[in-house]
Amino acid sequence: MASTTTYTQFIALPTEAVWDVVGELGRWPEWNPGVVSVRLDGPVAVGTTGAYLPRGRANELVHGRFAKPFTITAVTPGRSLTLEQPEPVGTMRITWTVIPCDGGAEIAQELTFSGPSALAARAVVGTLLERDARVCFARLAQLAGLAPAESGLTTVIAGGTGALGKQIAADLTCRGHRAVILTRRRDAGLPFEQVEWDGRTLGDWVAALRNPGPTALINLAGKLVDCRPTERNIAELRSSRVDSTAALVAAVATLPKGIDYWLQASTTAIWSDAGETRCTETTPLPVGLPQMTGVAEPWERAFEGANAEHWTILRTSIVLDPQAPALKRLAQLTRAGLGGRVGSGEQWFSWIHVEDWLTIVRATIGLDPDLTLPNGILVAATDFPVRNRDLMATLRRQLHRPPAPPTPAAVLALGAVLLRSDAALGLTGRHATSQVLREAGFTYKFPTLDEALTDLLPR
Repeated sequence: MASTTTYTQFIALPTEAVWDVVGELGRWPEWNPGVVSVRLDGPVAVGTTGAYLPRGRANELVHGRFAKPFTITAVTPGRSLTLEQPEPVGTMRITWTVIPCDGGAEIAQELTFSGPSALAARAVVGTLLERDARVCFARLAQLAGLAPAESGLTTVIAGGTGALGKQIAADLTCRGHRAVILTRRRDAGLPFEQVEWDGRTLGDWVAALRNPGPTALINLAGKLVDCRPTERNIAELRSSRVDSTAALVAAVATLPKGIDYWLQASTTAIWSDAGETRCTETTPLPVGLPQMTGVAEPWERAFEGANAEHWTILRTSIVLDPQAPALKRLAQLTRAGLGGRVGSGEQWFSWIHVEDWLTIVRATIGLDPDLTLPNGILVAATDFPVRNRDLMATLRRQLHRPPAPPTPAAVLALGAVLLRSDAALGLTGRHATSQVLREAGFTYKFPTLDEALTDLLPR
């Protein structure tokens, strides 16, 4: 058996500049921290052997002692490079391709594991080599000489060390823009400028909003929702969002002319369990603030009075990404034979592919000349939500798994307690789509779930 994954990213540099880093295989550890070192026994040419060391104490010990040399099996100078690494009862093949495109180059990394050990090798080695792939490409772009213009756009990302924050920062960096992350704790492994804040009060961090060129502010700050729905946790979910938003509103009020662009995160879960209601930007919120509405409604309200020329409250659905917890957990359950519908299976699942989400984000901060969006609330979700039963059936088909028994609501509730999660995340849903994006002429790269999962899951 074999499984292949592919990650791609636009880089605003000529192909030659990108290839100067990719084609020098010894520099691999400089842009991918999952690799400790690379040794080549000759030039970068077909037939040359060598050795690489994956990060991690156990990996370094076992691989460094027992692994056979890899072999470069294909090279097209300036364009592509392939190496094959023997694995126990299998093979790992990795290919990097640099393709010219308008305004720069596209870098692609294709990783294939074959043989009886494919699943185990992907779980161990593949996880290392693919972790934060877009961030790795950002490091590569910086090594290739890409630097932001001093008078260009600066994007300040509150909560930028989270999964989506890193995706945005990396994508902007690869496109030649400056990304600055506001964080409670610096992450030395990230290649982005970081400024510490407490998420509640004004401080020296406000200086990050004063820049020679235009400034965009993206607020993603907030505690992860995958937690037990206790009164204390819900209060923390709410305060982590409301306090940080209020601090940003107060900070922008100190600027001479406000902010150029503001993207304020929110969630389609603001409509709670919406049943058969078709939710769009103008759909009223439920009365009584059930479930996440009680978190998201005050979160959005805290944004009132924000001084921004262009602003968007982005109600995001589930973002599908290979490394996102939601997709990983669903895929794991399906592979384990637990890919049946959850509860009744009638609950709606609204979603969006991470590439489409990033395209929308770029448009909200003025970086897409072909897509102009009005100020206001915007739903980030595909036009084709699916019911839970169809979601699970599609996952089973994509992962080549047979039909599976349903998971009763009571069983999911018990599992949620054991996993310290919230059963409502699986038992509730909403049909959310965007009327604003349709009217603006937005085209989804991955409109259907089949298309999205074909791109995201190992094939």
